[in-house]
Amino acid sequence: MSRSIRFLTASFLFIWGVACAAPGGAQEYPSRTVKLVVAYPPGGSTDTAARMVAEALTAAMGQAFVVENRPGAGGTIGAASVARSPADGYTLLFGASAETSIAPATMENIPYDVMKDFAPISAVGKVPFLLVATPAFPPDSVAELVRYAKAHPGEVNYSSFGNNTSNHLTGALFAHLAGIEMNHVPYRGSGPSIADLMAGHVQISFDTITAVLPLVRDKRLKALGVATQARTTLAPGVPTISESGIKDFTGGTWFGVLAPAGTPPDIQDKLAKAVGEALKEPDVTKKFADSGITPFPTSPDGFREFIGAEITKWTTLPGGPAARPKD
Repeated sequence: MSRSIRFLTASFLFIWGVACAAPGGAQEYPSRTVKLVVAYPPGGSTDTAARMVAEALTAAMGQAFVVENRPGAGGTIGAASVARSPADGYTLLFGASAETSIAPATMENIPYDVMKDFAPISAVGKVPFLLVATPAFPPDSVAELVRYAKAHPGEVNYSSFGNNTSNHLTGALFAHLAGIEMNHVPYRGSGPSIADLMAGHVQISFDTITAVLPLVRDKRLKALGVATQARTTLAPGVPTISESGIKDFTGGTWFGVLAPAGTPPDIQDKLAKAVGEALKEPDVTKKFADSGITPFPTSPDGFREFIGAEITKWTTLPGGPAARPKD
């Protein structure tokens, strides 16, 4: 065989090998539908934000990004399913604070290790809680709620996304600081919680402004206070809980995109860049602003550091969630 023929043969084999290997790397990613798993039912803020981001990623990356809801156990069922998925970038977790930072600090024997079983891609957004009540509930303010609860100990029920979720712990902290008794009623996500709140089966709830402000505007719920340092421009007439007597009280949640550990770094970087660009899109920016969500893009390393700091916060907070009964 001549030298030129051997050279051409070797070149062909090299190119063929690269072509065969390419589908597993970022150059061809994504080449099929990508699932964004939301660990809660449809209708909550995490689901809402996930669908906004999925739409933007679909347009930017040329393949469908679809939301799949897998609720239960405070978000840990959906998170565990992603942790066990192939590390190829085609099954991602659109995770919230509950299953990624609170569960490791407050729940025993969760079926994954956030820092070992996931590759954080990028944070996406932060959103504050609004304290809302069913319209038939007598109190119309935080001060009235505290007085009512003190006059009717153990008779006020507050709902949450599930045990040890962000709004469960926010409600527990509120009761502790206000010196009142309230009964916690866990649900399998924001949607079922809000449905029972509107039906009057529970009296109050801390939920994201994304999920409940439209219901407040429609007078199907009433707002007692917002858990931010300053009043929100989305509901300027609603006082902060801090100015209503529970000093410096804040609460909310955040969400971001995570992949199974072992996902190739080039795919992680491509996803992180795409998420960051999606959050700059005017349409996404407007939708986030209208929903009370503050964009919060990060690098993969930045998101990992943020999650670690959040886990430490919940674990070490004196008298905080980790010290409370895991009911």
